[in-house]
Parts: sequence; structure tokens; C-alpha cells
Amino acid sequence: MSRLESFIRRMSAQRDVIDHVAQALPLPEDGAILEIGLGNGRTFDHLREKFPGRRIVAFDRALGAHSSSTPPPGDLVLGEIVETARAFAGTNAALVHADIGTGYDDKDAVTLTWLPDIVAGALGAGGIAISGLPLDHAALEPLALPATVDSKRYFLYRRRA
Repeated sequence: MSRLESFIRRMSAQRDVIDHVAQALPLPEDGAILEIGLGNGRTFDHLREKFPGRRIVAFDRALGAHSSSTPPPGDLVLGEIVETARAFAGTNAALVHADIGTGYDDKDAVTLTWLPDIVAGALGAGGIAISGLPLDHAALEPLALPATVDSKRYFLYRRRA
């Protein structure tokens, strides 16, 4: 499969999982949405559309988002995500979306040494995690994906109580 086809499948899976959560999986009433990896802001924009009225806090190393898809200053956290996102532990987020995989197994293995703890720590009981990388953590229960999404392409979890 070409890298273009792989990218399209990843983006389609991401959209399908976010839409599935918005339509079929109730989120806790309170709690922000955390977008780990703002990038160009397309997913942030989609989250904003699917979860109107929710605060969305986005994390990235540097601002690279389109101006129409940039969070307000109080909801944009810049710096090394491994450091900045730790401050959100215990904030009872309703949803965490993390798409920070690189496609390089060695780099992603390093990310997976800290990402599951950060996601589980930020989520409140019953909160939902969506990730492009598998999140192996005792507090996260895997959930079924929409039929359109390959189980090795994207991952969906609920935070245990």
C-alpha cells in the first residue's frame, strides 16, 4: 500500500471513530476534550464540530495549525507533550484523542512508554480515549470499533471507574 493510501485510511479511521463516539458513546457530562497532537488542526476542527460547547485543549510541540483551526490561547499548550500533558493528570477529561504516532516503530515505542499513563491519568471515570497507537493500561478498557475501522489502524477505550 502506498503511503498516500495509508494516510487516507488513517484519516478515514480517525474520522469514523470520532463520529462513532459522538453518535453512540455517551461522554461524562463534565470534562474537557484533550487533543494530543494538534498538527494542522483538522482533527481539532472536527472535534469542535462534533462536540459543540465542549472545551478542547490542544497540545503540540509548536504551533503549525491553520489559523481557522487554532484553539484560543488558554486552550493551546505548547512544548514537549510528555512534559506539558502531565499537568492535566486528574482533570477528569471526558475525551482524549491522541494521534502522535510517527510510523517508526522505535520512535513510537518511546512514546508508548509515557502516552498510556498520560491518557489514563487525564481521563475521568467513563471517559473515552481515541488513539492512533495502542494504549496498554490497566485503567483503559478496549471498546469495539466501528465496522469501517481496522483493529490495527485505530484504537478506542473507556476509562474504568
